[in-house]
Amino acid sequence: MGYRVVDTDSVEPKPDRPCECRKLSEPGGLDAAAVNRFRAEPGEQLPLAYHYHETQQEAFYVLDGTLWVETPEGTVEVPADDLFVVDSESPQRAYNPADADAPVTVLAIGAPPADDDAVAYDPDDE
Repeated sequence: MGYRVVDTDSVEPKPDRPCECRKLSEPGGLDAAAVNRFRAEPGEQLPLAYHYHETQQEAFYVLDGTLWVETPEGTVEVPADDLFVVDSESPQRAYNPADADAPVTVLAIGAPPADDDAVAYDPDDE
């Protein structure tokens, strides 16, 4: 058996991200899922770009604030304590709008873990 407690605030945020991103999988010893905590101030987005994953499903659990997710079908507003799920090959861009009143904090889980399966998506190419 194995157990771990990870102090998420002790995990250094990744540099060069559009918002604060703390990658928690490695400190937690996870190998079957990717787990990240994002904190986006008004006007910041979570991913590096509008994208989709070839094999990974993603789930965004909103801890506090409101997350907005742009998809080809429209924009979805996800309030605190709700979960937004994205199937593989489904484009999305999660963000906190510039006119938001507060930051948004999100726990993002992706499975299987996939570092190199993100594909940039341009809605103008549709």
